[in-house]
Amino acid sequence: MATLDPQLVLGAYAVGVFPMADHRDASGVYWVEPKERAILPLETFRPSRSLRKTIAADRFRVTADTAFEQVIQLCAESTANRPETWINHSIEHVFVTLHRLGYAHSIECWDGDRLVGGLYGLALGRAFFGESMVSRAANASKVALAWLVARLKAGGFTLLDCQFQTDHLASMGAIEISRRDYLSLLGDAVDAGGRGAAGSLVVTTGASAPAASLSSSVAGDFGALDAPPDPMTDAAATLSGPLSGRDILQLFGHTS
Repeated sequence: MATLDPQLVLGAYAVGVFPMADHRDASGVYWVEPKERAILPLETFRPSRSLRKTIAADRFRVTADTAFEQVIQLCAESTANRPETWINHSIEHVFVTLHRLGYAHSIECWDGDRLVGGLYGLALGRAFFGESMVSRAANASKVALAWLVARLKAGGFTLLDCQFQTDHLASMGAIEISRRDYLSLLGDAVDAGGRGAAGSLVVTTGASAPAASLSSSVAGDFGALDAPPDPMTDAAATLSGPLSGRDILQLFGHTS
């Protein structure tokens, strides 16, 4: 199995390119840069009425970064509707490494102690690159996506990249934009234009793999919802402690 270097992968995402494989047991990957890119605008995301009811009822117990490896394995499983997957073992391995390094994250939906859905992706700067989501129970992936958007909004992210448009994503508010427009949004999100400034993304190329580093001064905070209220700021505006579905809906302007 060919291995992917984590720094190479970070450098690729920083310029709008991501890896895929032909099937689960493929020995290598190919690099993709779609002409049309699907994104989910964070500020205009609004759950449907039926999804709001599901979230408010806390149909699932939702967690973040507690079962990353289980989520990516579930996403890579073959199903009757999708016998093959683009997540080969090399991609799985590098994303597990990136999770341990603090770049890759997951949202998990549980029914009791059973993992029934979720998603995973990569955070770089103020951009989050959604990789895959999965449902083993009705609406689990939609709930996971809503909780992801809430986290990204709370954490100061500006771009949620969905890669390719699907009917499922379109029903959640995803839109397609041109590669040119996407690269403009991406550049702002990773601050690629601020080379040399504190907190700017640094990508180097050459004989060695690209390297990417980003300070917290410009990076989004995936764990913002988990942080205790800051007594020096408006504590009422910060959600803390165990979150309920109604807490999440407040971030979208809906409480029921």
